[in-house]
Amino acid sequence: METRNARIGLILFFVYLALYGGFVFLSAFSPDTMEATPVAGVNVAILYGFFLIIAAVVLSLIYGLVCDGNDAPGSASPKADSTGDGEGSK
Repeated sequence: METRNARIGLILFFVYLALYGGFVFLSAFSPDTMEATPVAGVNVAILYGFFLIIAAVVLSLIYGLVCDGNDAPGSASPKADSTGDGEGSK
C-alpha cells in the first residue's frame, strides 16, 4: 500500500510540476502573454499564480482522498478478525 501511495504522490507531483513549468516557460519566453489583462485588469501572471495555489490545494485533497490512511500501522482491517463471526474480540 505504501508503494501505491508513493506512486500516486509522484503522479500528482509531476502534474503540478507540469503546471508550474508552464508558468515558468511563459514567464521566461513570453512575457507579453503574462502581461496581458484578460479579466478585470488582472494580468495573466497573477491569475496563473492563483491557479497554481488552487491546483496545489486540489491535488493535495485528491491525494488525501485516494490515500485515505486505511493502511496506517495499527489500523485493524475487517479481514483481521480471527473469530469468524465479524464482531471482533470482546
